[in-house]
Amino acid sequence: MAVNSMDYSGKDTVLDVIREARADFYRLIDNPDNWNVQTRCTDWEVRDMVGHMIDVTEGYLERWEAARKGQPPEVVGLLVMAEQASKRATAFRSLPRGEAITRLKAASDKMLATFEAITQDEWNNFIVTHRYMGPLPALLYPAFHVMDYGVHPWDIRWGLGEKMGKLDERTAGVLVPFMLFALMPSTVDADSARGLDIVYGIEVSGPWGGKWRATVKDGKFEARPEEDNFAGCEAIFSFDPSDFVLTSFLRFPGGAARGDPEVINKVRNLFFRI
Repeated sequence: MAVNSMDYSGKDTVLDVIREARADFYRLIDNPDNWNVQTRCTDWEVRDMVGHMIDVTEGYLERWEAARKGQPPEVVGLLVMAEQASKRATAFRSLPRGEAITRLKAASDKMLATFEAITQDEWNNFIVTHRYMGPLPALLYPAFHVMDYGVHPWDIRWGLGEKMGKLDERTAGVLVPFMLFALMPSTVDADSARGLDIVYGIEVSGPWGGKWRATVKDGKFEARPEEDNFAGCEAIFSFDPSDFVLTSFLRFPGGAARGDPEVINKVRNLFFRI
C-alpha cells in the first residue's frame, strides 16, 4: 500500500524498503564472481559500490554524532559530489573483499538502528549536516539509503547484462516525492537553466504516482501537485515509478514526452549528475 514516505507515518515502510533493498544489494556483493564487474556507474566496479556505501554510511554516522554534539562539520557542495564520491569510493580498493563487506555490514546495522530510533519530532526537526547538501532534516537520510540500496543493485545488474530491469515497485514509489522535492531542485544545472522560464507536467503512474506541475524559472526548479489537468503546460512527461526515479538519476532518458520539442529537449538536459 502506498504511503507518504516523507511523513513520519511512512517511516516503518521506508525502513522496511531499506531492509529489503539492502538484502538484495548484499546478495549481489556476496557473490565473489561479481566483485570486479563494471557497473552502470562510470568507472565503478561492484567493489567500488561497496566502498561508496562504506563511505556514506560511516560518514552519516559521524555526522549524526556531530549533530548530537552540536558540532557542524564541513560542507563541500553538490557540484563536487560526483568527483569526490568517486575518489572516496575507490580509495577502499585496498581493503580485502571480505574485510570491506564486513565493515559495510557493521556500519549499516548501526545506521539502521539509528534510523529506527528517530522520533516523530526528530523526523523533521533533528538537523544533520550532509557533506554535499548541508543541513538536512533526519527524514532525508533513510531516503538516501533507499536511493543507494535501491538504485545501485540496478547498476550492478546492468553490468551483469540485465539492461532492461526495473526497480522494485515499493522502492521506486518511496523515492518519487524525494525526486520531486529534494533531488531535482538540488541538481539544476546553472548553465542549462540560464534564461529558462518554462512550465511542464510530470505524471507518474500507479498508486505511488500522481501528477505535478513543474516550473523552471530564475535557475530554480519547483514542483507542486497538479490541479488543472496540465493547462498551460508546454510539455508533459509520463513515467512509471521506476523510470521516473532512474531518469531523475540520469541513468537513461526514460518515460514518454509530448508537447513542445524544444521544451522537452531542455528539460531532458536540465539537471546534472550526482
